[in-house]
Amino acid sequence: MNAQLDVEPGASALSQDLSQDLSPQALRQSLGCFPSGVTVITARAVDGRPLGLTVNSFASLSLEPPLLLWSLANRSPNRQAFRQATHFAIHVLAAHQGETALQFANSRLPDKFHGIALQPPLWEQAPPLLADSHALFLCESRDAIESGDHTLFIGRVQQHGRGAGAPLLFYRGQFGV
Repeated sequence: MNAQLDVEPGASALSQDLSQDLSPQALRQSLGCFPSGVTVITARAVDGRPLGLTVNSFASLSLEPPLLLWSLANRSPNRQAFRQATHFAIHVLAAHQGETALQFANSRLPDKFHGIALQPPLWEQAPPLLADSHALFLCESRDAIESGDHTLFIGRVQQHGRGAGAPLLFYRGQFGV
């Protein structure tokens, strides 16, 4: 699960002609060539229920003011709850957290937080904070913008922290470091 990402010596940057195949499957294969970090986004629903999901569509948007963004498929059953949340937390997962990523990616689990160590809550309706992340950003929700088949969530960073070690990476459909 935490294998090094291998690069073949002398591998060509682009070994074939550009494709006009814009199917989701073809695009996913090309997008998978961009290694990304793996995050778990958490929030608290209006009814107090904890929310969490695995996301690799995370990026810094602005340093002044400090804004981050991530996206969620419009078909997600959690989309409306995240739209209504006042805050969310972005946990950049550490190299050893592949199982955590898989647990939060499993939409069929009734309790994605089962067995996950959490930090003490910062306030009553605060997003759940995973106890063992590579980096953590606590954000106030700012905007939710629908574009295409996803909603882009923008948050203003209120607190952040980082640990030592290596992050968990996602590349061509597999975890690595």
